[in-house]
Amino acid sequence: MSRVEYKLLKHMARCSKEHQLLEPGDKIMACMSGGKDSYVMLHLLRKLKERVPFHFDFVAVNLDQGHPGFPGHVLEGYLRDQGYDYRMITKDTYSIVTEKIPEGNTYCSLCSRLRRGILYNAAVELGCTKIALGHHRDDIIETLMLNLLYSGQLKAMPVRLRSQDERNTVIRPLAYCAEEDVAAYAEEMEFPIIPCDLCGSQDNMQRKKVKRLLSQLHEENPKVKGNMMAAIKNVSPSHLMDASLRELAGLDPITGHR
Repeated sequence: MSRVEYKLLKHMARCSKEHQLLEPGDKIMACMSGGKDSYVMLHLLRKLKERVPFHFDFVAVNLDQGHPGFPGHVLEGYLRDQGYDYRMITKDTYSIVTEKIPEGNTYCSLCSRLRRGILYNAAVELGCTKIALGHHRDDIIETLMLNLLYSGQLKAMPVRLRSQDERNTVIRPLAYCAEEDVAAYAEEMEFPIIPCDLCGSQDNMQRKKVKRLLSQLHEENPKVKGNMMAAIKNVSPSHLMDASLRELAGLDPITGHR
């Protein structure tokens, strides 16, 4: 086991334990985009399955959204050769997105909404108890910054979330893993990475700006990203202005006192 694999497995196991992501009898739908994050998540799920003191299953699921030139055969070949249980789903959401979204605007919101609905239905059909997404620590703190700067909300990505339709539970097993470690491990394992050309071809996205900002801050102080992640778990309701949050914490909604 390499140093980076050990580190990632340790973070993934701790995240699972603290948030009860993997439980006895689970059947996990591991969403595979073909990017580095989903490959690493899938591989570590297999590693973790060998180590936890209970049984769970998982199935890799890829959704081909009709992007021109999407090399789905590359991903399918890898999953087949590695002996994974997998499903390949094809739904043309690309045409819908490009028709509905004006040229120059970002596709992410509509694209992800359509993808989410399809995957939620697939999870139910496959009898999966949970849906695993490959978001890592950097995705989570970038989302925190995006919501703070552009949406006027103080929220990030939940590690475990029950969907609004109550049919699915979404989990993020890589939530404690740094992107640099995920990238290093993907390179070490030589996964056949498939880039997201639809999103990657768009410039000046807000997320890219936030990523650059965090990278600059991280260069100046390597503890910045870790501190931001820690802050999500270390909230002081009395020092915020959300009256409902204060009340939920047992504080006076006006004064913030007990």
